Amino acid sequence: MSRRKFQWIFVVVMTLAFLPTIFPVFALANRVEPLVFGLPFSFFWVVLWILIAFTLLLVLYLVDPDR
Repeated sequence: MSRRKFQWIFVVVMTLAFLPTIFPVFALANRVEPLVFGLPFSFFWVVLWILIAFTLLLVLYLVDPDR
């Protein structure tokens, strides 16, 4: 995979991973009920997407052509 294509994939993946944590997409999850693992749903939503972004970033690191 070329470096240019990898950079484009990286930008798209990170944008899609963090989009659910900002307005207006976050408004879909902005509520207290239900509690998930003892956390309000809105806080769980943010933590979930941070973990998803970390996982995606780790996968991108492993397939990095310059690594």
